[in-house]
Amino acid sequence: MSTEAQSPEYSVFFGVIGAASAMIFSALGASYGTAKSGIGISAMGVRKPELIMKSIIPVVMAGIIAIYGLVVAVLIVNAIEKPPQYTLYAGFLHFGAGLSVGFSGLAAGIAIGIVGDAGVRGTAQQQKLFVGMILILIFAEVLGLYGLIVALILATKQGK
Repeated sequence: MSTEAQSPEYSVFFGVIGAASAMIFSALGASYGTAKSGIGISAMGVRKPELIMKSIIPVVMAGIIAIYGLVVAVLIVNAIEKPPQYTLYAGFLHFGAGLSVGFSGLAAGIAIGIVGDAGVRGTAQQQKLFVGMILILIFAEVLGLYGLIVALILATKQGK
């Protein structure tokens, strides 16, 4: 197959869409997690204002999800070149990497938001729930980390 067939002009499109997907979907997950947890923190803060700083943990964990997407998006954008150096193969790898971290970040953000909301409200009523909430939040965060690992493998893959 010719170099022109392996590196069409539109191959860059897939790389750019991969970078955009990484950022968009992970930021959506992070924003949902932040908003949902923030609602729980606000409701809990009315009854127990001394627990507000302790209850910020879900918001911080949701923000980390967006960082995962940012890291992958930057890696992808830095690897994009003009065709024929940038092949369709590389474009598809970068597209897959962006979707991997983006969708797993979206899922993790939703999970963090739901657990954070219920967890901080429950912690206001029973302090012993705090450790359990943290453990569940860690497991939700790991979902985003799995997507980051796969995305890093895809984004840095070399070959023909």
